[in-house]
Amino acid sequence: MLASNALIGLREGLEAALVVVILVAFLVKTDRRWALRHVWTGVGIAVALSVALGALLTYGTKQLTFEAQELIGGSASIIAVVFVTFMIFWMKSASRTISGELKGKLDRALDMGPLAIALVAFLGIGREGLETAIFFYATTQAAGQGNSQPLVGWVIGLGGAVVLGWLIYRGAVKINLTKFFRWTGILLVLVAAGILAYGLHDLQEAQFLPGLTTLAFDVSNTVDPGSWYATLLKGIFNFTPETTVLQAVAWVLYVGIVLTLFLRPARTPAQPAAATRSTGRPSVAA
Repeated sequence: MLASNALIGLREGLEAALVVVILVAFLVKTDRRWALRHVWTGVGIAVALSVALGALLTYGTKQLTFEAQELIGGSASIIAVVFVTFMIFWMKSASRTISGELKGKLDRALDMGPLAIALVAFLGIGREGLETAIFFYATTQAAGQGNSQPLVGWVIGLGGAVVLGWLIYRGAVKINLTKFFRWTGILLVLVAAGILAYGLHDLQEAQFLPGLTTLAFDVSNTVDPGSWYATLLKGIFNFTPETTVLQAVAWVLYVGIVLTLFLRPARTPAQPAAATRSTGRPSVAA
């Protein structure tokens, strides 16, 4: 759990840190430092709301019945998988244009006032914070009560992301972000597949989905749950010795489809030929 949560925290945290770096660097380079406090206001509100959501999900469901807790936990796991899948593909396509888009939004917000500036920062960080809160809840549920490894992993990952963001801003570190997001994306697909399988098992225990006793395999007699390798497999991939058919099928389908689409080379847009109007002159795009 420590390694997988540190990876997720690093990935999510670095995306948020890059948003802050882009906004702050743009204001500093254009000599509009007066707007920095409004950016930090938006960032602070987004972080506070994300922490509040994570705490609400983690501690607000403890008084519910077992079935209700499993239903909420399973649903949160599925939502987390949807978010991380969207994030993986979005970052793959937007990593080269995110800087220009953020600068454009902030430039327009500067003419509109402090509220608009704070809103740009809030929305930029808020999406990452929402994903992080739901993913944190899903991973703590998968680890079980009393297990502090997910929290430690998240602290390590987010702390590393903050440090990397600061070093990138200072120019002390240069990272090939395309390769970074590609390799972490591959690992996150495998982690998300485990979260998906665990979430489906929760929904089966909540009697929301059938097939709890229909096992695809049972290696509990071979794989000691207390062994280091069983702990490693569960911590990174949420592997369980007793896996239902629904869990196994979902894991295989998710990894097979998502990983194939993620690794597929991006299409290079063809240069459009100059369209010719009836006048014989080439048309100019607006």
